[in-house]
Amino acid sequence: MFTSILTSESITLEQFLICSLASVGFGAITALSYMVGHKYSKAFVGTLVVLPVMVQSVIMMVNGNVGAGVAVLGAFSLIRFRSVPGNSRDISSIFLSMAVGIATGMGQIGFAAVMTLVVCAVLIIVTFVPLGRADDDRRDLKITVPEDLDFEGAFDDILKKYTTRFELETAKTANMGSLYELKYSIVMRGDSSVKAMIDEIRTRNGNLTVSVGRPVVQEAL
Repeated sequence: MFTSILTSESITLEQFLICSLASVGFGAITALSYMVGHKYSKAFVGTLVVLPVMVQSVIMMVNGNVGAGVAVLGAFSLIRFRSVPGNSRDISSIFLSMAVGIATGMGQIGFAAVMTLVVCAVLIIVTFVPLGRADDDRRDLKITVPEDLDFEGAFDDILKKYTTRFELETAKTANMGSLYELKYSIVMRGDSSVKAMIDEIRTRNGNLTVSVGRPVVQEAL
């Protein structure tokens, strides 16, 4: 069904330019789909655009050489471990750009086009479908308390008032043991005020530090 535009072992300049333009175009589509409903940086978006061209160029240089292909595979595997860890959406987009580069490097422009459109469409749909959003309202609540306060259950009545679910995850000492830092996982009620909750907690923990924020999710692929 899909045929390669590379009909001989030697690659002409025209074939290289066609594949390169296709790589840039498919990389741009990948970058645009990544930007939909997702926080992004200019540097990362630019990487998604140019990565297919770089991978395509390497694949064209390999051109059927098994030994060189194994070496390239090893080089690609280093990218995952020498880069800053990202979330699963980042890694999926990078793998898509690399897959596009491999396809265009083999001259399979039609296959690369279909793969890009299908995968990008699925990623956009998943972004807006309420799938896996059960913990979107989850927050991390951190409370600093003095060492003489019996913190076990000390804030339960306040948390029951403002949250639908809460759990004490960690408790550790701070400031040479003169303070405790408590970390709760909470789910706020829809009509609850974060400020009002913090104000009530401050009256009980001696006006020490209280913070509420979204949890840092460590994702792996």
